[in-house]
Amino acid sequence: MIEEINTLAGETHNISIKEVTTIAVKAGEILLTSGAEIYRVEDTINRICKTYKVECESFVLPTGIFLTAYGIDGENTTLVKRIRDRTIDLERIELVNSFSRNLSNNIMDYDSAMNLLKKIEETKGYPFVLKLMAASLTAFVFVFIFQGNVFEGIAAAIIGSIIYFFKEKVLQVGLFPFLGFFISGIIGGGMSVASATLFKGLNVYKIIIGAIIILLPGMAITNGIKDALYGDITSSLNRLSEGIFIVTAVGAGVALILFLLLR
Repeated sequence: MIEEINTLAGETHNISIKEVTTIAVKAGEILLTSGAEIYRVEDTINRICKTYKVECESFVLPTGIFLTAYGIDGENTTLVKRIRDRTIDLERIELVNSFSRNLSNNIMDYDSAMNLLKKIEETKGYPFVLKLMAASLTAFVFVFIFQGNVFEGIAAAIIGSIIYFFKEKVLQVGLFPFLGFFISGIIGGGMSVASATLFKGLNVYKIIIGAIIILLPGMAITNGIKDALYGDITSSLNRLSEGIFIVTAVGAGVALILFLLLR
């Protein structure tokens, strides 16, 4: 994909201010939906506009992009893009970064730029089976961090893979996001208690820790702190609040099972 970015770069073409803002907002949308930091999104949008010699002011929140561009002839264009779905995709972030850096040296026309951004947006990343295996391995390893044994690690790996499958496949039907995390917590807690009940000697709490670790919003919390360090206080509070709500939802699901089954 990076080689394709270099190939599509060409001579400077006439391009309207509206087309410039469309390219910039599209790049920002891909970054934001892929889990990029706010300062990175704003910097990319501003860099793209500057490449086309367009003055702009951008304001980005985790849930939206606001961009106003000012043309030399006094023409102004404002675009607003609502962001509803966010995930973590470092490959797409890297591809958009490569796109914006290359654009600074070799300007593309509107069609080439938008076609390339759409290809980046449609990048599927790693196969789902490989992601499922990674989630299972993560759960397995985290049990050992808390001094668990092999059998507890195997139980956590199986439960963690089931939770990941549920989160990635079942939640796509449009459930309220925090309800999905709550249900995931219930699944993790319930299956962990069942495992410890069927196989005596297993520590249910270590299994739970390993099983639900993939649900914890490490990226959201990290980006929230980074946004605060860059002065984006509103975005920082938004991301940190999101992380707290996710942790609370997962914890509530697990706590409900423990209260019902282990009291």
